[in-house]
Amino acid sequence: MDWDDLRIFLAVARAESLSGAGKSLRIDPATVGRRIARLETTLSARLFTKTPQGYALTEEGQRLMAPARAAETAFATAQDSLHLVTEGLTGQIRIGAPDGSANYLLPQVLAQISAENPGLEIQLVALPRVFNLSKREADMAIAVSRPETGRLTVQKLSDYHLHLAASRSYLAKNPAITCLQDLKSHRIIGYIPDMIFDKELDYLGEFGGTAPEISSNSVSVQTQLMRAGAGVGMVHDFAMPFAPELAQVLPQAIALTRSFWLVRHADDAQIERLNRFAALLTTGIRRELHRLEALTLSQT
Repeated sequence: MDWDDLRIFLAVARAESLSGAGKSLRIDPATVGRRIARLETTLSARLFTKTPQGYALTEEGQRLMAPARAAETAFATAQDSLHLVTEGLTGQIRIGAPDGSANYLLPQVLAQISAENPGLEIQLVALPRVFNLSKREADMAIAVSRPETGRLTVQKLSDYHLHLAASRSYLAKNPAITCLQDLKSHRIIGYIPDMIFDKELDYLGEFGGTAPEISSNSVSVQTQLMRAGAGVGMVHDFAMPFAPELAQVLPQAIALTRSFWLVRHADDAQIERLNRFAALLTTGIRRELHRLEALTLSQT
């Protein structure tokens, strides 16, 4: 048995399909199938069973997962040992993040990391949902609530703040908002209720807000709707400098605090390359959050 066979085994187990594994490994699905068949012959064991939902691990396949993950970690650690700590980061690192932070916060942070590490390929996956690190959808992810289950390491990055906002043109054309009751006569923008993937994103529910008249599963789209004068909604303070058309509404009455968490798979704790990237990411996010929120505060 060689590492390459185990690498393909892990990809199929995580993607639950030959095509998904082939896509992540950049090889033909037919080749993936042949390599899995070869591994099963070598081990004299059936590792997967095909179901309508995809490729599911058999009992033998489940038993192989732990040593395969250990081999994966050992291989990554060995690769790290070939590079001096003083050298720049290289290879590919994929980070998953909610679209708000991915649009307004991470570009500046990742641009600096990339400039300092020209051999590094960074992939930013911006999706309004929770990432599955066990399936290796990403090497690490930013979450808006602390995960309570799974073989994960979790580090708090920083608190961040949100306020109600609307475009100045919208506020000029509509009745004044001087108290919470006044919001009842205004169009509210927010998340599609049944697509709120984390309770921490239920901003309107926290202060008794009504269901939104205009909604999106993307916080960035919500911000664009407000910029277009569609109504009133919650905006990250760190996004306000990118939306000069917006003004905060009832900032003293409605102010929310949330947190960002950096989540990694526990098996990656000894991979120095990922540790160094995580440290750079943490420092950069904290610095950029402070800068943007301070700028917002100075403009209110």
